[in-house]
Amino acid sequence: MADPLAGQVRLGSAAGRWVLLSTVLGSGMAMIDGTAVNVALPRIGIDLDAKLSALQWAVNAYMLTLAGLILLGGSLGDRYGRRKVFVTGVIWFALSSALCGVAPNAELLIAARALQGVGGALLAPGSLAIIQAVFRPGDRAPAVGAWAGLGGVAGAVGPVLGGWLVGGPGWRWVFLINLPLAAVIATVALRHIPESRDDTATGRFDVSGAVLAALALGSLTFALTVAATRPAPAVWAAGIAILLGTVFVRVESRSLAPMVPLGLFSSRLFSVVNSVTVLIYGALGGVIFFLVLQLQVAAGFSPLLAGTAMLPLTLLMLAFSSRAASLGKRIGPRIPLTAGPFVAGMGVLLMLRVGPEASYWTDVLPASTVLGAGMTLLVAPLTATVLDSVPNRRAGTASGVNNAAARTGSLLAVAALPALVGLSGSEYQSPTAVDAAFHGAMWACAGLLAAAGGLAWFGIRSGVGAPENADAVCRSCSLSAPPPTAPR
Repeated sequence: MADPLAGQVRLGSAAGRWVLLSTVLGSGMAMIDGTAVNVALPRIGIDLDAKLSALQWAVNAYMLTLAGLILLGGSLGDRYGRRKVFVTGVIWFALSSALCGVAPNAELLIAARALQGVGGALLAPGSLAIIQAVFRPGDRAPAVGAWAGLGGVAGAVGPVLGGWLVGGPGWRWVFLINLPLAAVIATVALRHIPESRDDTATGRFDVSGAVLAALALGSLTFALTVAATRPAPAVWAAGIAILLGTVFVRVESRSLAPMVPLGLFSSRLFSVVNSVTVLIYGALGGVIFFLVLQLQVAAGFSPLLAGTAMLPLTLLMLAFSSRAASLGKRIGPRIPLTAGPFVAGMGVLLMLRVGPEASYWTDVLPASTVLGAGMTLLVAPLTATVLDSVPNRRAGTASGVNNAAARTGSLLAVAALPALVGLSGSEYQSPTAVDAAFHGAMWACAGLLAAAGGLAWFGIRSGVGAPENADAVCRSCSLSAPPPTAPR
């Protein structure tokens, strides 16, 4: 039964501050971990004697389970209690982080990362849902804004903290630091967050849809990862992915409560914007994966300095996304969603200057700043347009689908790009091999961004508006996905 205090908490009260603290720390823990791990990859590979494919899976195992289960996680919270599922996710995330931190080999690390993704799928949707359910109606918009802004700070801290930990106590502390943090979050949540649930939620969960989606994505990811070195298994895995994807579509079309309502894609605008999302976040995922390798292996940067490489991007998004949202309201999303990817693509092309003798100030910083300007221009209008393309009652589901689309784009890019640019095995430890692969990857990522901009221009009609509540949420900046959006 829901707590009678749910829906009555004031933002300025002590109870309101405790709720905000717990939810911000919860979503921030997952966000920090996701960005910090990328900085740790070169050291993880050396310490565990892992090949490049293992490093790819260390990133993708987390993304795979998170993308496949995040919509189901939100439904579980609505049904069984948002605080209960949120705390379960926090504890699950902490225990799997401990497994990551003590992993003696790459195989156990990959398995533990997959378990981390399950925990993230439980806690991430609950963080924002708790705020929507617990605060008084008049305080919800300011509470969401505070949650989003503080979440953006967590996004900025992640790579820098990761670099400091990798260069100091060691890469295992990127995971182990989650244990005391999770203990604080769970304690505060159990003591200060009123329980809430959706009393109208009925029907069965779409577990089969979630499992099929995860298996199809996993098979496709495996096919792309091994395509260059093991073509026969790659072909079989691709065939299995197509089969599972077909079954997924049939199951979703017949389900009474589908995880992904296929009717959403009857909206041309919704389909186009999600396709643009896949391309944009595929490019961004590829840039981040290769940039940390290039900076540490080819350019000789310390993990801490490499961790600051994407800081301008996050800070620009944090400072100016609200203004980009206002611009999108005035002129519509077509121009921002066209210009943004092209500006970001120019930033990626500037990264071609990053080589063995690269300077942070003259090579890395300008490229990251231009990339950040492009992303800032597009992220808020992108999220707003997804919401505007569906009825109000579907806003939460549409936002979840868009978030999953972004993570899927990043997942597939990290799986495919190394094979595409000829990097495999232990070559990621060779400065010459990494430098050559990095330049090929940047051209590919710039191409993805150009395709996204072109698709937006030809696929989005002029005059499409944006919802009024986009401003508060667009400050929650993430390098892996668009900001989650509160239901309208």
